[in-house]
Amino acid sequence: MTVFKRFLLCLLLISLNGFSQKTQHASFKVVPLGVKGGIDEKNLSAYLIAPENTNDYISLDAGTLHSGIEKAIKNNVFKVSSSQVLRKYIKGYFISHAHLDHVSGLIINSAADSSKTVYATNRCMKMMQNHYFNDETWINFGDDGPGKPLKMYHFQTLDIGKEIPITNTSMTVKAFPLSHVNPFESTAFLIKNADSYALYLGDTGPDVIEKSDNLSNLWMAIASLVKSKQLKGMFIEVSFPNEQPDQFLFGHLTPNYLMNELHKLEELSGKGSLKGFKIIITHLKPPSKNILKIKEQIKKQNDLGLKIIFPEQGKQFKL
Repeated sequence: MTVFKRFLLCLLLISLNGFSQKTQHASFKVVPLGVKGGIDEKNLSAYLIAPENTNDYISLDAGTLHSGIEKAIKNNVFKVSSSQVLRKYIKGYFISHAHLDHVSGLIINSAADSSKTVYATNRCMKMMQNHYFNDETWINFGDDGPGKPLKMYHFQTLDIGKEIPITNTSMTVKAFPLSHVNPFESTAFLIKNADSYALYLGDTGPDVIEKSDNLSNLWMAIASLVKSKQLKGMFIEVSFPNEQPDQFLFGHLTPNYLMNELHKLEELSGKGSLKGFKIIITHLKPPSKNILKIKEQIKKQNDLGLKIIFPEQGKQFKL
């Protein structure tokens, strides 16, 4: 090969490498408004996610809203008021289950909110209508249910396994069932934008404890997306360290059970398919010593090469 041809080959390789780097951009941006499970009412499960280069966010669960938005503003994630983030940036809420640590922010902030859609499965929606937005516990800001609905929120029931568009965004969603102290239901949401996906799991116990096949079925549904690298990340809870006895898990995961489940996913998606895959750990329960122990155990047991993310309230990251 002549010197000139070698020079041309080098230029071509550099150009291709630059093109590859330019095209490998983030698909979603995430702003955690609340990251813990348990007693900290200012920092409970809620994650804003939007397509990159838009402010069309949805909130995955809504345990904490206002305090998280204020934290994000202090961190320069948002350059507008907390009212504008709440009223204009958040296009809808996806509620995985009706436990208060996943809905209290939605309830409390509803009086200051704007018209938008609340999405949940039928059972979860009925619980919210009967116990919260019922004109007794709280004003019914929805368009259905007890009392005199104010019709500010549209309550949209999700059919399991059916993909639907998310109003006022370019995204779609598909819901999958989870078991959270069987037979109590929780939900996983598979979010799609263009050809990219993100998966959010509400509270869930491992199949072996829950006597369920919900996680196994979910892994089968997403395995091809993992293999093709279209699934950009997965939010999944780990509430307790490994020392927590099975009878006191109350429908939650430990690092041991997390890794057992992810090994099942790798068996379906292919050996090595989870290397570098982003796992966002949610719902860590206080006290602080337990949270530190959970983080240490997950890092130590990460034999799949996962990219583990421990989100911080008000600090944006990208998928």
